[in-house]
Amino acid sequence: MELPPDLCKLIEAGAENAAVTSFKIKGSPEEDAVLCTPDKTYAIRSVVLSNSVLVVTPGPLAVDESGMGREAAVIRDQLSEILELVPSVPKLHKLDTLLRGAEYGEEHEDEDGVESEGDDKLPRQKLSYQEARDMLQASDAELDRGLRERRILILDGRIRPIAPSYLTTILELILTHLVSLSLRHDAASVDELSSALEEGYDIRRDVCEQILCWFGQTHEKKWRMDVNSIVKEVGLGILRSYEDEHTPQDEFMQRWRKAVGDSFEAEVSLNLLSGNYLSQVDTLRDSPTAMLTYFPSSRLPIDPSARFTDLFLTRPRWKAEEIAPFLADIVVDSKERDRLLLKYTRAVTDSEGVWYTARTKYNG
Repeated sequence: MELPPDLCKLIEAGAENAAVTSFKIKGSPEEDAVLCTPDKTYAIRSVVLSNSVLVVTPGPLAVDESGMGREAAVIRDQLSEILELVPSVPKLHKLDTLLRGAEYGEEHEDEDGVESEGDDKLPRQKLSYQEARDMLQASDAELDRGLRERRILILDGRIRPIAPSYLTTILELILTHLVSLSLRHDAASVDELSSALEEGYDIRRDVCEQILCWFGQTHEKKWRMDVNSIVKEVGLGILRSYEDEHTPQDEFMQRWRKAVGDSFEAEVSLNLLSGNYLSQVDTLRDSPTAMLTYFPSSRLPIDPSARFTDLFLTRPRWKAEEIAPFLADIVVDSKERDRLLLKYTRAVTDSEGVWYTARTKYNG
């Protein structure tokens, strides 16, 4: 296996400090294997060598005819291929399937592990945090970050996604109580906020505390709010209600500012929602009006070919700044994104700038 420079440095540093350096190879029989460090994931690829490589080790000291000692080498093996490690995005898409039916919402779950729907009792998927670590092709750090970004709670050792509408409700309550309790958003009392939501709205304390960690930092029982992230999530909650319809941009922005309150309305910006909406101009109105539709990149296929197919079935051409947010979650960096654009699109320049169109024609 050929190690990239960053892994070599990690191993060498561990050897110098006598520390244990742990890697894991993950993947079920139907998946391509990946190697995970504590904070990164690497795809494992087989590379055929054009020249043979000999694996040698020092041998016993040999004495020649003149009586001089010469160091010998022993050929242990001959390689015609090696395993190459390439940085990869963590493969967390399985979570959507594994956690289907386990959503945590305003209607609290029964203690016996089933949820009611009408008169029927439906078994709920149960996936522990440890099972997710063992099953998913991601490093521990990437898994933890993925759980936060996907708004997945850890409750009693199990992982459960929170219902988006319930999350929006809790965030709006947090913003409201910051004002009503006269708390500073950069040094709010975790206990005071959690107690207010638990006593007034029956929101579990551990749920509230995890949500506070998603949208800021806690230190010594004080919460420093990440203003942009919480404003963004409230905006997403409003935008989701327009999944099957268009809404005037001005109307949406007005609702968004009202939801976050006077203290944070200045932070409202459509740029925060990049990769979650489509915008188009409605020319049939009395005056041309920008219209928004909920269109999250998280629902697009993770396979690059399938993702570009969906994007170009949605729109025949895209500007660079429009398409880039819809590729961010399937690439490691901008170089890989540019490589995918070169492979799957054609760049066309006109008076409005550079547009990307599909290399293959798709019929909608």
